[in-house]
Amino acid sequence: MFENLNIVIGITGGIAAYKACSIVSYLKNEGANVEIIMTKNACEFITPLTLKTLSGNKVITDMFEKEDYVEVKHISLAKKADLFLIVPATANIIGKVANGIADDMLSTTIMATKSTVVFAPAMNDGMYENPIVQNNLEKLKSYGYKIIEPTIGHLACGYIAKGKLPKNEEIIDYVKALIKEKK
Repeated sequence: MFENLNIVIGITGGIAAYKACSIVSYLKNEGANVEIIMTKNACEFITPLTLKTLSGNKVITDMFEKEDYVEVKHISLAKKADLFLIVPATANIIGKVANGIADDMLSTTIMATKSTVVFAPAMNDGMYENPIVQNNLEKLKSYGYKIIEPTIGHLACGYIAKGKLPKNEEIIDYVKALIKEKK
């Protein structure tokens, strides 16, 4: 199903970032080429080395990283992507993209891609239910971005509420359905 697909995974700075490791591993084992962009805050939760090992590709963490080649990385990744998955998607990245802010490698690459972009929000229930976040999610939907709704469960803050990243299997099933739809 994922053979020869280029999937870009954007990982943002939320506690659910560790779950992205299993998704990367699964997609890689199923034949996808997985490229990863991590925000600076994501690097506080998991390391680029872990994701480089799982994906087999260099992990991008800095917009202005010195490279040995003359390619504009955010443009080349944006063009290369068959699918773009943001997991977890924090209120920060949701707000940036919904409002046209492109100030780091992840947000600029999302803005430049023409591929399907899927956001999997995960955050505290108060943040998730905030009218600004809900408005930003509606804006993203109106622009054609896909949203995987968070579930109700134990959140890092100790509450049981809506805001938990769905199980990895649910995210993978959602991605599979999108790929079947595209084919």
